Amino acid sequence: MAILIPPISIEPMQERDLEAVAAIDRQCYSTPWYYSAYVTELSNRSAMYFVAREGNKVVGYAGVWAVMDEGHITTLAVDPHRQGRKIGERLLLTLIDEARYKRVKHLKLEVRESNRIAQNLYRKYGFKPMAMRKNYYSDTGENAIVMWANDIHLSEFRAMLEERRQALDRYYQQQGY
Repeated sequence: MAILIPPISIEPMQERDLEAVAAIDRQCYSTPWYYSAYVTELSNRSAMYFVAREGNKVVGYAGVWAVMDEGHITTLAVDPHRQGRKIGERLLLTLIDEARYKRVKHLKLEVRESNRIAQNLYRKYGFKPMAMRKNYYSDTGENAIVMWANDIHLSEFRAMLEERRQALDRYYQQQGY
């Protein structure tokens, strides 16, 4: 008998989601954000935050700031029990789409030097390592790699996004979602 997994939906983050978001944050990061930081971000007009839902359960979240023509991906995490199902990729694609809608031209983010899985995902979406922030993470003193995706409004970038979107669709069809 096949186990049916509810489809994943990506929706704007609401205040009612914050307990679940904070719980995932604590599981994924050694220095999670304060709950109050999420409350503040939800009222930040430059910020856009989303959750991934499996049925009614929040299983991931992500955020991006859009200031003038530059975007900054502030956070992205998926419940460790749900990783490997391309939920993070769906969240990243949503952030990129929203940034493009807000007329952002360039996106940047910081990622732990040791987090190869995240770096590979970001590379897949056109982000390139551009700088290193030494001792960026206060919990371990680990360096952060600053990655940029430039010219996200150009036709070449749009074509890459469409290819990635089609690959995601094929993946979910193969998985029976």
